[in-house]
Amino acid sequence: MKINLTTAGLFEPRQFAAWSTARRQAIHQAVARGMQSGGREVRDAARAQMRSAFTVKRSSFVSSMHTQVLDKKPDRLPALWVGSKIPWLGLHEKGGTVAGNLLIPLLPGRIGPKRFKAVIDGLMRSGNAFFVKKDGKVLLMAENIRDNASQLTRFKRAERGRTGAKQIKRGQEVPIAVLVKSVTLKRRLDLAGAVRGALPRLAKAIQHELVKS
Repeated sequence: MKINLTTAGLFEPRQFAAWSTARRQAIHQAVARGMQSGGREVRDAARAQMRSAFTVKRSSFVSSMHTQVLDKKPDRLPALWVGSKIPWLGLHEKGGTVAGNLLIPLLPGRIGPKRFKAVIDGLMRSGNAFFVKKDGKVLLMAENIRDNASQLTRFKRAERGRTGAKQIKRGQEVPIAVLVKSVTLKRRLDLAGAVRGALPRLAKAIQHELVKS
């Protein structure tokens, strides 16, 4: 996604090129400083949008959204990059379908991908992972055995919540995940709108630095 911030005058390429080298450098530096300070408001607006769109339990999720001023090319005005290190976040911005054999954990809450992978790897290494078909669904199951106690803790708790059972007996089969061919995600994040809403404050910060230059 690319959003252009334009205004009349020195932001026009021909007007910017008409200045002397020293003046262009001063303008370039002023714009970079303005983006550095004003970019924090853009970042905060994007983070606020993330908080409203998701149930946030970890601060690291929101703080992954950050800004960076790109100003290494002296013949171009600086640019402000806004983004997150979380690769799947963009899918929630547009919505879409993820295809393939996907395992969806059967838990009431979220489990991180690394933790879920560790659970599956532990079950596979012990040979305690198998698929069954039930009510038209393909489920990944595991037996409640001592060797996999640490991997099964959350899943046994989830199974007790679903069935109302007070305990899961030794050797009982525990549902771990459902296998699906695709997952469709609706658009739930409006980062573009959050960034556009903060652009007037960014422009004001840049203008403040230009006046001083």
